Amino acid sequence: MPLINTQYDSIMREYARRQARSRQELEDRLGRIHREIPELSPLEDEITACQAGRVRAAVSQDKEQAEAMESALRDLVRKRERLLSSHGLSPSDLEPVYACPDCQDTGYIGAKKCHCFRQAEIDLLYHQSSLREVLEKENFRTFSYEWYEDGDREIMRRNVMEARMFIERFDDSFQNLLLLGAVGTGKTFLSNCIAKELMDTCHSVVYLTAFQLFELLSQAAFGREGSGGTGKQAYPYIFDCDLLIIDDLGTELPNSFTVSQFFLCVNERILRKKSTLISSNLDMEALRNVYSERTLSRIISCYTIRQLPGSDIRIRKKLNANSL
Repeated sequence: MPLINTQYDSIMREYARRQARSRQELEDRLGRIHREIPELSPLEDEITACQAGRVRAAVSQDKEQAEAMESALRDLVRKRERLLSSHGLSPSDLEPVYACPDCQDTGYIGAKKCHCFRQAEIDLLYHQSSLREVLEKENFRTFSYEWYEDGDREIMRRNVMEARMFIERFDDSFQNLLLLGAVGTGKTFLSNCIAKELMDTCHSVVYLTAFQLFELLSQAAFGREGSGGTGKQAYPYIFDCDLLIIDDLGTELPNSFTVSQFFLCVNERILRKKSTLISSNLDMEALRNVYSERTLSRIISCYTIRQLPGSDIRIRKKLNANSL
């Protein structure tokens, strides 16, 4: 579903702010660099003149002159690189820095919406700005092994390594994760770590509790739009986002609708080769009993399954805080 005009305008205003900020930062940086390296300005003037000469030679079809200009330009560019390097800089320091290099903060690649635009749409539809605040607190930088016992700590280190590998291979291979474990063992925290890393690299991430997921699917299926009318609007993003995170599977009230919709969601994203991360307090046998053998078979064949060790970290944190 398309965004309404006010939503679209809101997103485009943010892109305009990013572009203005990028231009200002570049102007400030270039001013500082040219003050520190006075030889750079005349060298860049030579490069510009040489580029213009190359164009004129191409237009006049003077092959010999064009080759001479091309050779001179390569020499000047190398000279600039050496000059910058002698001051601890590189050619990239003369270029703008974009929040999303793929679309250069325009929101579009050609006529197609960039993946960062899709994430902006998701943020609007799911009000995920609050999630971004959570991710500032729950990420790999703040992750701690101190709440795990010796044996559990080593298992958790392997799980975190798997999570990092999931991120590193995200763009190169289709993969899914199922995190199992008791309440409070860090499943949501680890999911948030993955979400932050991918959102920081402009991947579209939808984070929903199982209850929220089935509520949105119910709204879309039965036309029961919630506040803001996000049910049908949300439907495409659930299936098309780069990563769908379904948290706390099994805490919703299961029925024939949720079982069928869960299989639909899992199967459709597998067919589209869109990654999914599911966390649940249930074990494999309970998942089979609740969501059917067919669904579990799809998960077993297409998901990496990891068990998180330990007992409720939140209780231990609270007890530790009370003892201080």
